Amino acid sequence: MITRPLTGKRIVITAGPTLEPIDPVRFLSNRSSGKQGYAIAQTLANAGADVILVSGPTALDVPEGVQRIDVESARDMLHAVESALPADVFIAVAAVADWRPAEVSSRKLKGEKTARAAIELVENPDILKTIAHLGARRPRLVIGFAAETHDVEAEAAAKRKRKGCDWILANDVSGDVMGGDANAALLITEEQSEHWPRAPKGEIAQRLTDRIARLFSTPASC
Repeated sequence: MITRPLTGKRIVITAGPTLEPIDPVRFLSNRSSGKQGYAIAQTLANAGADVILVSGPTALDVPEGVQRIDVESARDMLHAVESALPADVFIAVAAVADWRPAEVSSRKLKGEKTARAAIELVENPDILKTIAHLGARRPRLVIGFAAETHDVEAEAAAKRKRKGCDWILANDVSGDVMGGDANAALLITEEQSEHWPRAPKGEIAQRLTDRIARLFSTPASC
């Protein structure tokens, strides 16, 4: 018998990179493949959840049973997430660009000019922090991700408090994690830290899904 412990739960999840245009042909982005976020979306759907996947540009197929909303910029992603609420859970897996060009040229910038020119950057909206501080519209559970290259536990724990989210799933991306098929993770909650050994991203996704299902299975969380 197939158990679907998250039936009736609505979950919004972000995945992939964001893309911040400089001109019609150039943009700022990052190395995120979206694989971990898509794997989580699939395991959540398998567990019965109503999953809305807000995705930056990737080459991945839509997970079975998942509604995908395609976006490009960080501002587009925030708007899509807010429009998808209310939800029981929000999971911010996407590698969102912290900065974007202050001005976007309507014409291609010539190389000889851009080589000598500085591009002014402005801060993008903080999607995780925004959703974590929505007041009455805040999802019951808000989960962030922390991609770190050093002092992973300390940096992730500080990020959890700074952003105001309930859980942080941290990983060390100094190796082949971004774009790769495996991951090792550290789940940090208010009460404890759980080290998850390196495994295929599908297994990491299943562990997180099981952890979410366990939370909602307790009477106080229903």
